[in-house]
Amino acid sequence: MELSTSTPVTQLPTRWTIDPGHTTVGFGVRHMMITTVRGELSLTEGQLEYDPRRPESAKVTASVDVASIDTREPKRDAHLRSADFFDADTYPQITFVSRRVVARGSGRFALEGDLTIRGVTRPVTFDVEDVSAPQVDPWGNQRIGASAKARIRRSEFGMTWNATLEAGGLLVSDDVTIHVDVSLVAKS
Repeated sequence: MELSTSTPVTQLPTRWTIDPGHTTVGFGVRHMMITTVRGELSLTEGQLEYDPRRPESAKVTASVDVASIDTREPKRDAHLRSADFFDADTYPQITFVSRRVVARGSGRFALEGDLTIRGVTRPVTFDVEDVSAPQVDPWGNQRIGASAKARIRRSEFGMTWNATLEAGGLLVSDDVTIHVDVSLVAKS
């Protein structure tokens, strides 16, 4: 297989598949009011309809595998999979379906949609930036990428487990930051 250098795309596809091997879905949550614990989940599926000339018409669907949660601490991961948090046996997927995209200037967008965790669906807005221009990778695939962030309250999705600290405050913050770095490949 011959490798070529990355070159701009002249024909703009509008249907893209999320590349799970080059996409990161992460989160961060304050622990004991001291530090932020970070983790990742594996993307299982994702599609994007996107025309760089009309980004406001984009449509996104994605799902992640709850059982894949990884915070680099097996006991914590098992607790997060339990009914105290994600209840992975009952709700094995987290899904996102976009409703609209709003331009925020300078290549930044608000991606509004419905996030479903533990069977609870709530509106969420992702702040999207670093949207790349379409490129051809060394194997001839057309690709684009972007980064996105959102903040949710886990209690709004039925995750209310917590413990009160001796000095006051809670063991786990209700606020969770979601970070996504996505790579997409044009569908043929």
